[in-house]
Formats: sequence, C-alpha cells, structure tokens
Amino acid sequence: MSNAAAPIIPENKGLQLYSPQYYGLCSLGGLLACGITHTAITPLDVVKCRRQVNPNVYPSNMAGLRSLFGKEGIRGLFTGGVPTFLGYSLQGLGKYGFYEIFKQQYSKVVGSENAHNYRTGVYLAASASAELLADVMLCPMEALKVRVQTTTPRFANTTREAWSKVVASEGFGTLYRGLTPLWFRQIPYTMMKFASFEKIVESLYSYIGKPKNQYSKSEKIGISFAGGYMAGVLCAIISHPADTMVSKLNSSKQAGEGVGAATSRIYKNIGFGGLWNGLGMRIVMIGTLTGAQWLIYDSFKIACGFPATGA
Repeated sequence: MSNAAAPIIPENKGLQLYSPQYYGLCSLGGLLACGITHTAITPLDVVKCRRQVNPNVYPSNMAGLRSLFGKEGIRGLFTGGVPTFLGYSLQGLGKYGFYEIFKQQYSKVVGSENAHNYRTGVYLAASASAELLADVMLCPMEALKVRVQTTTPRFANTTREAWSKVVASEGFGTLYRGLTPLWFRQIPYTMMKFASFEKIVESLYSYIGKPKNQYSKSEKIGISFAGGYMAGVLCAIISHPADTMVSKLNSSKQAGEGVGAATSRIYKNIGFGGLWNGLGMRIVMIGTLTGAQWLIYDSFKIACGFPATGA
C-alpha cells in the first residue's frame, strides 16, 4: 500500500500493479473464486437455508443431505445452483475488484508514511466499501436462490421462470427487499474476511521468517489457503445471525409487510437462539469456502504474473 508510482512486476516487465489491467484481472479472479466455490457448496447451502427457515425440516445436517439426495437426486442437492453461480460470480467480481481499488486509494489518503500503521483500518474500510457495492450486484439472485431453495413444492424449475414469477406477481423491487439485511450480513462478514485474512497471512509469513522473495508459488498459495480457512471460521460466526434473518425474510415475508416489521415478527417467533440455527454447518461451509476462494484468487493472480495477497 503506497502512493508511489505503480511498480513494474519483475516476472512480467509489461505488467504494473494498480493499473486498469491489474484491477480488471483481480475482478476476474474474484468472479472465478466466488462463482465456483459458492456453486460447489450448494448442497450444504440448501440444507442450511431450509433448517434456518424451518428447524424441524431435517433432524441434522447429514440427514438433510441424505433426504435431499434420496428424494430428488443430484438435482435436489443443487437446487438454486444457477442463481447461486450468477449472483456470487457478480458479487465476487465486485468484492475483490473494488477491494483492490479501495485498498490502494485509502492507502493514498492516509499517506505512504502512515499506511503501515493504519493498514488494518485500510483493510476494514476498503472491504466494507467493496461489499456495499458488491451486494447490490448479488441481491436479486440471492433472493431467487433462497426462494427456490426453501419453498415446497418447488417455486420454479429454472432461474428465468423464478425471475418472471417474482417480477410479474410482486414487482422488480421485491428482489431488493433483502438488501439491507444482506448488507448487515455481508459487510461485517467481508470486513472480517479481508482484514483477518491480511493479518493472518502477515503473521504466517512473519512466523515462517523467510524473505518473501524466497517463497515458491506453491508455498504462497498454501499460506493463502490456510489464512483464508482461518478467516472463514471467524466470518461464519460474526455473520450468522444476519444470514438466518435474510433466509427468513426471503421465504416468509408477508404481503404488504415492511422489512422492519417482518424482522421484528420473525425475531419474536424464533428468539435469539433461533438466529444461530445451522451455525455448525455454516462454519464448515464458510471455512472451506473462504479458504478455497483465497486459493483460487491468489492462484489466478500468480498465474497472471502478480504477487499473492500479502506476498
């Protein structure tokens, strides 16, 4: 983080950090990282969302997976997979791309002489700003995903059908009714995800103690995965209550009911304990997810000739 001229990367003398090409490739890396990983864990997400909406639907997470596969096969396990891929690909593009932009810009604001001392604040501010924009890109597909995953009988057979039904009967605006709860879920999650990852990776490099130019590509990628997994566990815990509320709002909001009234009604029904339904599954899911995202993202950056995050 510096306000100096963009450095040229030794491995590729035509490639510069903090250039439009750099930010574009980081955005593409984020798209791949989030789109692939979120789609891959759709079976876990289906069980988690259904247990959040109705804790009695499955006695356990494993029972839910067995029930889904037994009744609906692979198709049942990947219910909502298409809106998941589309929505989280868009979110990843915004999340990682804007994070790199904001991180560099906020570093310039505090100045090169202060950037190191205030780096945690820069990470937090940059990740919050990036997620604010990324969630606007995600929200419509997130609403469709939850609707498809939690309604019985199945709300729609395709994403296009689900979109048409919602827009025709409830209006386009209903696809954004969960945006505020989504911000409450995702912004703290992403602040924890990026700031803790940066700090954990920094600690891992410091603990190992080698000069950063002596690490192999595989070592850097391994550090990224380990840091991402540890950061993911923290993310899952801090964002889970809001995640539960988003699932409830998208599945059980009553006609003419505002977000505030719906949130109050749902909380009265489930209580504080109900906000933590499905946490165990989410810790496994988000830990693996976050580790895999950083692995894909930094592998992509290295393949493009850029250094891994923190390296």
